Amino acid sequence: MPTVTREQVLDALSKIIDPDLHRDIVSLGFVREVAVCDGVVKAVIELTTPACPVKDQMKAEAERLIAQLPGVETVHVEMTAQVRGRSPAPEDILPEVKHVVAIASGKGGVGKSTVSVNLAVALAQSGARVGLLDADIYGPSIPKMLGCQGEQPLVEAGQIIPIRRYGVSIMSIGFLLEETQAAMWRGPIVAGTVRQLFMDVRWGALDYLLVDLPPGTGDAPMTTAQLVPLTGVVIVMTPQAVAASIAGKSVALFRRLNTPILGVVENMAEFVCPNCGAHTVIFPGPGARAFAEKLHVPFLGSVPLDPTVSVASDSGQPAVIAAPDSAQAQAFRAIASTLAAQISVVSIAE
Repeated sequence: MPTVTREQVLDALSKIIDPDLHRDIVSLGFVREVAVCDGVVKAVIELTTPACPVKDQMKAEAERLIAQLPGVETVHVEMTAQVRGRSPAPEDILPEVKHVVAIASGKGGVGKSTVSVNLAVALAQSGARVGLLDADIYGPSIPKMLGCQGEQPLVEAGQIIPIRRYGVSIMSIGFLLEETQAAMWRGPIVAGTVRQLFMDVRWGALDYLLVDLPPGTGDAPMTTAQLVPLTGVVIVMTPQAVAASIAGKSVALFRRLNTPILGVVENMAEFVCPNCGAHTVIFPGPGARAFAEKLHVPFLGSVPLDPTVSVASDSGQPAVIAAPDSAQAQAFRAIASTLAAQISVVSIAE
């Protein structure tokens, strides 16, 4: 019986190409351990995110390739994940946060906060450490969507402790205002408040901090892009041509601020009948995919409209919790995985 070597195992695994990074997993440093003993091979493959969309396929391919080697009797492949982050600078106000991702839109009413909430929970469900900052100063809706409106965060040693829901650390100006109180603030105060929500909150060690920005291109988006090292921004839009035109202004803003565009999410693209499964287009227009292609940015995915899930969201349960098998929840989980992969692409490219 021939004896398999560690080098043979690594050579076999080098045939696996990461579909997003376009390099083999050995040269990328994903293979963290290879042990060979009496025909038994154990390999540990460490991915750049627990939300990797091809984790299961990669494991199956690794097992197949190793099992084909002469002398191999038993194969054990363990898949782990470690989110790779940036190297924080001395002036970094979020040194323990690996990736800060802004969720933006050109106009209101496109479901940006719904997308933010579901992506945050979906990433947390995958095993990532996730925070969600509601930076929509004038219309904070995250507390209601996550069922924690009316709660007040604790303060320890001069820092605010985020509220926890569904595995996500949450902070919003909504926690600090009365439910009917309006934030009648001008630009400098808005910018200062956003700064405090980053600096005065004890975020701790996070893989991803999602920032739900107010719509448009005002003080909060610009302050966020200039204050923290953004990994990138996600643009949320609906399919109409007018929505695409306005979303283009957000893309232009962040490009001027040298912030990478991680991709575009299309929300409320169509209605899926819960009885017959028929798909009905709600809004006319070229759609976000065509918009993304025109501006040369990634298309992360499309989310259908589901009224029952929307009702659940109003009661404090996001789609991925209230209806995990729904088309909407499946879309959010797929987009979260694609987003995590895109973040890895940007990080390794840097």
